[in-house]
Amino acid sequence: MLSVENLSVNYGAIRALHDVSCRVEQGEIVALIGANGAGKTTILNTISGIVPSVGGVIAFEGTEITRMSPHLIVRKGICQVPEGRRVFARMSVQENLEMGGFILSGKQEVAQGIERAFTLFPRLAERRKQPARTLSGGEQQMLAMGRALMSNPRLLLLDEPSMGLAPMLVEKIFEIVVEINKSGTTIMLVEQNASMALSIAHRAYVLETGEVVLSGDAGELARNPEVRKAYLGE
Repeated sequence: MLSVENLSVNYGAIRALHDVSCRVEQGEIVALIGANGAGKTTILNTISGIVPSVGGVIAFEGTEITRMSPHLIVRKGICQVPEGRRVFARMSVQENLEMGGFILSGKQEVAQGIERAFTLFPRLAERRKQPARTLSGGEQQMLAMGRALMSNPRLLLLDEPSMGLAPMLVEKIFEIVVEINKSGTTIMLVEQNASMALSIAHRAYVLETGEVVLSGDAGELARNPEVRKAYLGE
């Protein structure tokens, strides 16, 4: 579904990604794990068209999207839930969701998308008219995910969904990620909580300083002594 070949990205004089290659098959959850600064978010931002690459090719469903504009990439079927949620603070919950449906063709489609978000996240329905800034961190994460799902993406890029959340909420968010995947949405997941990420992913890539150093079945990586020591605190 998604193919990334020899991707390189620079931030000024700093090489953020060095010839990174990875793939996502339809229906999978693929996790990217690694320390802060390893290049995980840069991969997602480059796939989304937010950050330009200096080398390599990104293809989605057989079409090259390497230099495509972000709004066209959304129309192709890829949507990103950014790190830090980035909700529209002064807008209501419903208005945030409506913003996520900018590519939809009519009011009925938007209404159906909102109801789908409220079914997935009942807490948002209770806060439909509240400004997004008044929501808790967990509720804002739900809103960011609901907003991204409004465009009916075939590939959802999730960046640090558990960041700053209480452990109980982290479990809830990951349950919802699995539910979204089972309903037919393919997911690429960047997550600091490597243990949780590997527990729900089908495959994973381990990044260090802008390079893929390990990849494979998520369960096998979770049992790998190097991964356990470096990322699972064992």
